[in-house]
Amino acid sequence: MRHEYIETLIIGGGQAGLAMSDMLSQRRLPHLIVEQHRIAERWRSERWTGLRFQFPNWSIRLPGYKFEHADPNGFATSGEIVDFLTAYAVFIKAPVRSGVKVTALRQQSGRPGFVAETSGGPIEAGNVVVATGPYQRPVIPDLLAGNSRVFQVHASAYKDPDQLPAGSCLIVGSGASGTQIAEELQRAGRRVFLSVGRHKRVPRRYRGQDLMWWLGELGLDKTTAAKRGPDKTLPLITGAYGGHTIDFRELAQQGISLLGRVTAASGDTLAIEADLSASLVAGDKTYFAFLDMVDEHVQRSGMNAPAEPSARIRKEEPACVTAPIAQVDLMKEGITSIIWATGYTFDFGWIDLPVLDSSGEPKHRDGVTDVPGLYFLGLPWLSKLNSSFLSGVGDDAAALAERILRNSAVPSLSAMAVEPT
Repeated sequence: MRHEYIETLIIGGGQAGLAMSDMLSQRRLPHLIVEQHRIAERWRSERWTGLRFQFPNWSIRLPGYKFEHADPNGFATSGEIVDFLTAYAVFIKAPVRSGVKVTALRQQSGRPGFVAETSGGPIEAGNVVVATGPYQRPVIPDLLAGNSRVFQVHASAYKDPDQLPAGSCLIVGSGASGTQIAEELQRAGRRVFLSVGRHKRVPRRYRGQDLMWWLGELGLDKTTAAKRGPDKTLPLITGAYGGHTIDFRELAQQGISLLGRVTAASGDTLAIEADLSASLVAGDKTYFAFLDMVDEHVQRSGMNAPAEPSARIRKEEPACVTAPIAQVDLMKEGITSIIWATGYTFDFGWIDLPVLDSSGEPKHRDGVTDVPGLYFLGLPWLSKLNSSFLSGVGDDAAALAERILRNSAVPSLSAMAVEPT
């Protein structure tokens, strides 16, 4: 049996895989993208109907290709992002082979290169770029694994309020997804409980500009991974309802019941950690530190950005903070559904190479692994803060393409199909 040979194999047909293809094409380097589903599949099937992109329309772009929009300060739907990525694939003439799942990746035996076992047969490659993204395996705690009295769904499978049975809802996880879903359900007339953990709160807009504009103006979007620090919490922002600053105290005033972290379950009763106030204080610390940074920059540069004292008004503590809830009886509170907005974990078990740490996370430096020819792309903080942004992934793709180009000058075995070992 003869194996297909590809000089560079890209695994994943999302924004990272497409940007990598573009950068390789510009350098006339042959390659192939294999995608187990469709281009931008997670945007198609793992997003809810009312989702809005976290970044404003004016900031959405991929190398040489901007997002077409009618409102630069609006926030795109998931369908619009799918259309954007699909059009980009056509624009760059990306060689995508959809419906092909990679089940194993290993090094060649006795010679350079790799073999990818796929649903369409083995593919040999001189280089491999893993561009499957960070959102791979949904994490659902097993606290209520045996409880059939309440509907449970991960945020990646939530679609809209009508999907849920009548009754109150509990959202566990206060990241961007959990918070936006909580607000959507509350606006739909549901009674909502939201379990809040440690977070980094930042302003949606401040002194006349969007957060994304300030990140660029301050150079924060180019902060390198080496300067990231130990706290890996992502900034909490939303593009829902025109985009607004997330303030949990304000959500409480609107009727959402805030809880600390859910730590245990006994039957239908959940134990709640007494850490809600500490989490809100931690969020405030990030928020006000960002305002201070902007204010100092404005004063130092002399730029025209009118002061916004209202942004510093701290809202009163709601009752759920001053008298925190220690436990929740699901049946007593009429909670019929739980949405687990508890994030994702990596799923790289199919990579049979020494490039994963003990927790299964990739080991790399700016996407370059210790295995020659194997790279990662599209991960958060791959090289800098904006590595996983639509507007930032192209920089990392270009850097990896340059490295592949330099290495391609070294004579390889062949660019043709070879007999398997």
